[in-house]
Amino acid sequence: MAKLPDSKLIKELADLLDKSSLTEIELEADGMRIRVARQGATQMVTSQQTIAQPAPAAPAPAADVAPAPAASANPASNPGAVKSPMVGTAYLAPEPGAKDFVTIGSTVKQGQTLLIIEAMKTMNPITAPRAGKVTEIIVTNEQPVEFDEVLLIIE
Repeated sequence: MAKLPDSKLIKELADLLDKSSLTEIELEADGMRIRVARQGATQMVTSQQTIAQPAPAAPAPAADVAPAPAASANPASNPGAVKSPMVGTAYLAPEPGAKDFVTIGSTVKQGQTLLIIEAMKTMNPITAPRAGKVTEIIVTNEQPVEFDEVLLIIE
């Protein structure tokens, strides 16, 4: 019988799912696969068995969550929207503790690094498609992002 993972890991994956726009997260290690999905159940699947866990508790009160930046009516329709070219994890700074590449109000040049998206353990710089001023940063540091998701707005 396979060893069950630490329930803290399952809780962390469920919390990550709640805080992102992803619909599911799957992790595989040591012959064990854990899949957490929004469809109402958290599942752990091993090569020998399937164990269903109850859905995570309701998210923490809004007071504990950092407020989201003021969003445009539809950021995707904004001509200055910079979209993710891949699925991965967005990082706003070059390394933990370092200053962010850009902040709201920053003036950027075409080709300047705006953020990094980690995909398959590769750090991919996302550069400014044009010069302008950063008016909105939609993503947060270490946020999972989907293909074609709006990351920030350059006016």
